[in-house]
Formats: sequence, C-alpha cells, structure tokens
Amino acid sequence: MSKLYRDFFLHFDIAFMIILAVALTSSMFLFGGQWIHFLFFGIGLLTFAFFEYMTHRFVFHMKPPKNKFLLKAIKRLHYDHHLEPDDLKLLFLPLWYSFPNLLILCGIFYLIYSNLLAMVAFSIGTIVMLLAYEWKHYIAHKPIKPKSKFGRWLKKTHILHHFKNENYWFGVSNPLFDYVFGTIKDEKQIETSATAKYLENR
Repeated sequence: MSKLYRDFFLHFDIAFMIILAVALTSSMFLFGGQWIHFLFFGIGLLTFAFFEYMTHRFVFHMKPPKNKFLLKAIKRLHYDHHLEPDDLKLLFLPLWYSFPNLLILCGIFYLIYSNLLAMVAFSIGTIVMLLAYEWKHYIAHKPIKPKSKFGRWLKKTHILHHFKNENYWFGVSNPLFDYVFGTIKDEKQIETSATAKYLENR
C-alpha cells in the first residue's frame, strides 16, 4: 500500500502542485488573508469542477483532429489513457497542460475581481480541486478500495466511463455536473460502446 501512496505523492506533476498550494496558502497567512477569502477558495473549487467536466466531455472526447500536433496532444491527454487506463505515465495531467490552464483561470479571475489576495485564494481552490481530481482518478485505476459508499460509487462510475460507455459519467472528482447536464445514467439502460477504449476510432 505504501508504494501506491508514493507513486501518487512523489509523482513530479502532483508534488509540484502540492508545493505550489502550500506556498500560496502560506502567502495568504503572511499577507493578511481574511474569512472572506474562503468564499473565493470555494469559487475556485467550483470553477475547477466545472472546468473538469467541460474539458473532459468536449475537449478530451473531441473527434480526432486532423492537425497532427493537436492529435498528438489529445492522445497524450486522454485518448491513450482510454487505451491503457492503468498506465501511470498517462494517468495524471501533465504540467504543460495543467499549469498554463491554471494561469489562464487565475488571470481571468483577476481581470474580473482585481484583487491579488482574492486571486490567490481562488488559485488555491482550483489547485486543491485539481489534486482531488487526480487522487480520485488515481484511486479509480489502482487497487485501492474507497472507505465510503460514495467513494466506491464514484470509482464505479469512472470504470463504467472507461469500459461501458465513454459518453456518460464524465465527472471524476464529483458527479455534480453529470447531474446538471444529464450524463449520469443507470448502467443497465446504457449499451456497451465499441469505442470506449478506442476513442481515436470514433
């Protein structure tokens, strides 16, 4: 079991985000964070959850692009993960994708609110939700049995997404937007897809 935890927490992309979250949280205390900043932290959590769903559904599951560079990027980000779902090298989002997207989200937030500490709180929320996403995704593909009933159900829905039908169950860290957009289904009512493993062949 200890190796499973080491594989997660010592993975470079994960460790980088943990260190960044700790550094940003420390800066909040040093520069006078207030209770109101928990609101912006919560907005960060919700923003990433929405971004997670929309990206997974509409970007990672796009029809194979004709542009070779874009196809290579999508293959690394998701197509190849469906092909080899237990390959650790394909399991986590690479920093070349996650970090620029974090900067873009924080930049947009700052343009709207124009407050540096509020942006820092927002960024911590997005990173924490990113790490929750990565952890839930890791658990779904590794021999770790979640302790809670909800955790076991969430793991099951992700396995269904991989092996039953790739057009449903997009939420990895949480099912909120699957419910909002109607992509949570009773598995018994959904046909098994021939392309769940081979996204590039759709």
